[in-house]
Amino acid sequence: MTMTISSFLTALGSEGPPADRAKDMALYGWLIGNWEMDSVHHLDDGTIQKWDGECHFGWVLEGRAIQDIWIRPKRPAPSTMYGTTLRIFDPEIDGWHIIWNDPLNQDHSRQIGRAEGKDIVQLGNDSRGLKTRWRFTEITANSFHWIGEERSSESDPWKITYEHLARRTKP
Repeated sequence: MTMTISSFLTALGSEGPPADRAKDMALYGWLIGNWEMDSVHHLDDGTIQKWDGECHFGWVLEGRAIQDIWIRPKRPAPSTMYGTTLRIFDPEIDGWHIIWNDPLNQDHSRQIGRAEGKDIVQLGNDSRGLKTRWRFTEITANSFHWIGEERSSESDPWKITYEHLARRTKP
């Protein structure tokens, strides 16, 4: 027996969080919807690469998690990044487990996300063993600035590798 994509998406998707989790889900819940973005890759030699892109966020797993898809550049152009993040709130740590995977580039990362002032900061490690810090800053209802940083060890300074300037296209 084979499952159609629509029955899979119906089982995966949700209209929103359950009432007993709604408050905890607010840290990332504002992202639900569709976004377009301008992306910048900061290379080691000081040059930069620029692309456009898109990202889409939705409630999943009976509203107990938020999943997204990040695509660069915008479709229908051939992808240089096509990955997904699963965000799950954990009341025991008062934070979010963040699992990123981009099978196109064989890139993955695990992080813990929390609010820091007006920003959202995610800390963890990537598939190369580097320390990562991903930040949502300059957050409004219809825009955000995402900054990806990395370093080899705790004593090294953070180095910005990627930035995404996103604008909401649809709630």
